Amino acid sequence: MAFLRRALQLFAAVWAACGLAIAVTPRWILVSWFDQVPYPDYTYVRVCGIAGLSSAALALMISRRLDDVWWWSWAFVLESGLTALVTTLHAIGSVPAGSVSWFWWIFAVTNIVLVAVLVSGIARAGVEKPIA
Repeated sequence: MAFLRRALQLFAAVWAACGLAIAVTPRWILVSWFDQVPYPDYTYVRVCGIAGLSSAALALMISRRLDDVWWWSWAFVLESGLTALVTTLHAIGSVPAGSVSWFWWIFAVTNIVLVAVLVSGIARAGVEKPIA
């Protein structure tokens, strides 16, 4: 359970930091730091940042109750896995002219690593405490 707890805390730290940054200063982060084309409106980006913060909070809550609900961690595997899929496909084929793709590759690879760490933690937790 200790490995899964650390995996959930890693997920929470990454998603909270990124969510907070993108919710508070989306244009500065995306345009200045990551060379993306400016968008006409950043409201949906802020909403995604808030969703990231909420996911981080849920991951922390689950990490504190692992003995009862460790298998709920699959929700974060699904979230990170689908995020990795979407960002990978975007990096491969639909980055707009004037934007760089390396930002999307960082986004994708980070989530692929999170999926690998979470699945490893879930596998260990499943051996320690199978679902009854």
